[in-house]
Amino acid sequence: MGTGDYESIRDAVISGIEDGDATKVLNALISLRELREELAQWEPELIAAARDAGISWAELALALGLASRQAAERRYLRLREAGPDSTAEGRVRAERDRRAGERAVAKWARTNSIELRGLASQAGQFDMVVRHALITYDDTAELLPPLLAAQEAVRDQDPTLATEIQRMEELSEEVRREVQAARDAKA
Repeated sequence: MGTGDYESIRDAVISGIEDGDATKVLNALISLRELREELAQWEPELIAAARDAGISWAELALALGLASRQAAERRYLRLREAGPDSTAEGRVRAERDRRAGERAVAKWARTNSIELRGLASQAGQFDMVVRHALITYDDTAELLPPLLAAQEAVRDQDPTLATEIQRMEELSEEVRREVQAARDAKA
């Protein structure tokens, strides 16, 4: 379908209605369905591009004619393509579950900040990204991803330290699993 199809559909609808021609009306409905399907594919792509460009969910809500940023995000999650077994509501729930897990891990990281900062300080001797993160981030939760990513680089230099970092990864994953289990129990 090209850009001129809107006009042809509009003309067919008007003509079909005015003429009472059933064939024209049915053809216009078929074209309208095809155009609607094409437009529906564009919406999640445009929303993703807008987010990548730094547009907030609140701004998107206004552009989409929705009442809240939550409604805009929910719409995007429902429209976004996923696996064949995924439903729109399933994608919304999965995203909420993922965020709940992230919040729980961030809280856990802040609670264990002394130990995590100590490990990062040691790992920073072998990994520049960890060293930079240690200097840059005040929030220990932001320090966790680079620290965990440095395990292999650290393993060659200090296997004991790598084992401690791996233990932190396992603990953070346990926090994530507990949150998921609690959310599943409520559902």
